[in-house]
Amino acid sequence: MSVELRDLSKSFGGVAALNRVSLTIAQGEFLALLGPSGSGKTTLLRVVAGLDFVDSGDITVDGRSMQSVPARERSVGFVFQHYALFRHMTVMRNVAFGLAVQPRNRRPPAREVRARVQSLLDFMEIGDLAHRYPEQISGGQRQRVALARALAIEPRLLLLDEPFGALDAKVRKSLRVWLRALHDRMGLTSIFVTHDQAEAMEMADRVAVLRAGRVEQVDAPARLYAEPASAFVHEFIGESVRFDCIVSDGLARIEGLPNVQIPTTCPAGQAVALIRLHEIGLLPGPGPARVESRHLVGPMCRTVVALNDDVFDVLATEAAWAPAPGQTCNLDLSRARIYRSEPNWDS
Repeated sequence: MSVELRDLSKSFGGVAALNRVSLTIAQGEFLALLGPSGSGKTTLLRVVAGLDFVDSGDITVDGRSMQSVPARERSVGFVFQHYALFRHMTVMRNVAFGLAVQPRNRRPPAREVRARVQSLLDFMEIGDLAHRYPEQISGGQRQRVALARALAIEPRLLLLDEPFGALDAKVRKSLRVWLRALHDRMGLTSIFVTHDQAEAMEMADRVAVLRAGRVEQVDAPARLYAEPASAFVHEFIGESVRFDCIVSDGLARIEGLPNVQIPTTCPAGQAVALIRLHEIGLLPGPGPARVESRHLVGPMCRTVVALNDDVFDVLATEAAWAPAPGQTCNLDLSRARIYRSEPNWDS
């Protein structure tokens, strides 16, 4: 199943939850929607599922418009963060629920339903839990039950809304590896909502970064990290150090570092320079930066540097030159990216 979202807009009480969002999800792709709270991730998932409706724009699935197609006919499996299991039903009845409520002319015979559910539970490696109730199994097992229920109707599209949000870190790690493998084995098309960048970067073929109802960038995880399209993406993905600067004559001049001039195509005026911890170089001084401390992290050396009122880390290989604590040095910021100045995304 391929999905195309065209100029989707949706407002609640005059506040835009989606603002002309366009995305294409290929058959068999695993797409992650990543962004802070309120960026529009869950709203986007709900309109794809048919649980909410857009004010404008269109959703097509395999070329067919979903404009007038109700949720129950979209062949979509939806997995929520908090499982939404029926506490009075056994695991088997929970998984069978989507089949049991289908119209009579499409509902499989009871024997076929039981066989399909048991097969799916075995596939999920929880076949021995069929006759237990939700309160009798762990959080990770409940999430597998929720996934089994979504898959029982044999959906063409799987939607997951922060499905691991209620689980501890160790269970999250094992389940996300398992879920990605499940996606590949079943040949699903999946859209996964998360605010956890590690989950998105590890699991997805591509990641769409959302901010205030807009898509800032859609790319493969490695490219998203290496080539961020905006200051927001640069700071949201991975660790960055920010420097205020002024651009003129094609050069960015960083405040407090008069000898640092970085070529840029950014328009003249106020701007920001953003650089990853491992991209900062330390050069022999004397200079404006002062080393506060340094310690080894595996094969890397993490150096804490103070510059004026700011303190930040520099990450380099152990063999790289670094002054001792208390010494001053210069900074090599030539690998910084320059962006037009805008308010901090979390302000």
